[in-house]
Amino acid sequence: MDRREERLLDPDANILVVEDDGQMRHLVGRLLREAGFRVTPARDGREMWELLDDGAAPPDLVVLDVMLPGPSGLDLCRRLRARSQVPILMLTARGDETDRVLGLEMGADDYVAKPFGPREFVARVRALLRRSMGDPAEPARSERRLHFAGWMLDLRGRELFSPAGAAVDLSGAEYDLLLAFLQQPQRVLSRERLMEVAKRRMGTESSERAVDVQVSRLRRKIEPNESSPAIIKTVRGSGYLFVPSVARG
Repeated sequence: MDRREERLLDPDANILVVEDDGQMRHLVGRLLREAGFRVTPARDGREMWELLDDGAAPPDLVVLDVMLPGPSGLDLCRRLRARSQVPILMLTARGDETDRVLGLEMGADDYVAKPFGPREFVARVRALLRRSMGDPAEPARSERRLHFAGWMLDLRGRELFSPAGAAVDLSGAEYDLLLAFLQQPQRVLSRERLMEVAKRRMGTESSERAVDVQVSRLRRKIEPNESSPAIIKTVRGSGYLFVPSVARG
């Protein structure tokens, strides 16, 4: 990690780890502390909500186990995403596609299947933090906004604004996907190409179905009404087409 990235992640990011297995909770906490992060542990959803509601500074990232006593990690992810855009990294002992797709539908940003490699796990955490805080390696540019069909994407703040000027929450994965479309408007992007974008969040676990889930979620936000003009068009057998033209500045 270079000096610019170290400055980005200082002061030490606070990571909330929600894991009921004591050994796994200890392992995850140790890996994160050795990487320079602060760690707040929780054993289940009840402890997680107590920590989030106690008035202390909110976490910079949440590591959330899927299999928890009481409400599952998937349910907690859905409820957490409804009130916050904090990055969510989910842990699962089951590496099947169903869990990954459900996690994405609930708003997770990334997945790590147990058992995992320590270096990969820490790298995934750092990648999510970089995306949520802004990447210091991004070159300075005068054009920081992209406009389409009355919408505006602020690249510096990573925020989307509707034609009415209202801010629209995007998960990290939705932001990456929208940016990919805006960079190549009015061109068909194959599912394979979009899977490459998704791999930034899901590693080798991405799939065509997972891409379809993300596109569907993004559509619901930028095409809120059935009568709204299509912005993302499905091209049967090929992929997706971003219909509007895009202006910079």
